[in-house]
Amino acid sequence: MTVTTETQSIGAARAAGTAPARRRFFSWRRFTTPVVVAVVLALLLFWVSTLQLDSIEQRTINWSYITLRVGEHLSLTVVASALVAVLAIPTGILLAKTRSHTLRSIVLAIANVGQATPAVGVVILLAIVWQTGYTTALVALVVYSFLPVLRNTMIGIQQVDANVRESARGMGMTPNQVLTRIEVPLAVPVILAGLRTALVFCVGVATIATFINAGGLGDMIVNGLKLQRYPVLVVGAVLVACIALLIDWVAGVAEDLLKPKGI
Repeated sequence: MTVTTETQSIGAARAAGTAPARRRFFSWRRFTTPVVVAVVLALLLFWVSTLQLDSIEQRTINWSYITLRVGEHLSLTVVASALVAVLAIPTGILLAKTRSHTLRSIVLAIANVGQATPAVGVVILLAIVWQTGYTTALVALVVYSFLPVLRNTMIGIQQVDANVRESARGMGMTPNQVLTRIEVPLAVPVILAGLRTALVFCVGVATIATFINAGGLGDMIVNGLKLQRYPVLVVGAVLVACIALLIDWVAGVAEDLLKPKGI
């Protein structure tokens, strides 16, 4: 009877602990961003429906054209961010573990070049040296977004308490086990914050990809400016802003879900 009572108490305690966590995760504040984006898009659609569009505006403000440009924009953003994660996270781990200050300084200096150079400069220089098109825009996005993930990975690994490392070694863990089971999991929140920043960077810089014939919503913005078709300009700008907000929101949710328990 005592064992049964204790088991029930433990189960009740666990249920009481998880219930508030679930309520916090599914709170109304968490879904404020998508609701705001939905309202903005609805207002944009209503505003466009009240306009008398000329032939040029009709060729741009239609579902097929907008869907194509949004797809190109998301493709550039997601693929570039995935490449940044694959390249920058292992590099950051290696730099955090290396004892060579010279190597660390050289890699950080190279990564700083992409961040210090204006985004337009990176895109145009690569187009001049290489070629125009999707691949060049993708490389430019990776170069421009590399530093936040690299630096956050290094900081996340380096901020792990030395006493935690020593305790893990005292338990018989090898250096690789300490890295994979202790240091990297504890660094996940900081690494994800860097990826979140890189995603938002990519959304903004992908707008410039239109200058090298790589597509994206930048086409709408540039065409609206050149042809003085302000409905086209407004639709393109609002869509870019909404995509940035939604991607930042999704990254924030992923950050909360992937964060190790207890942190």
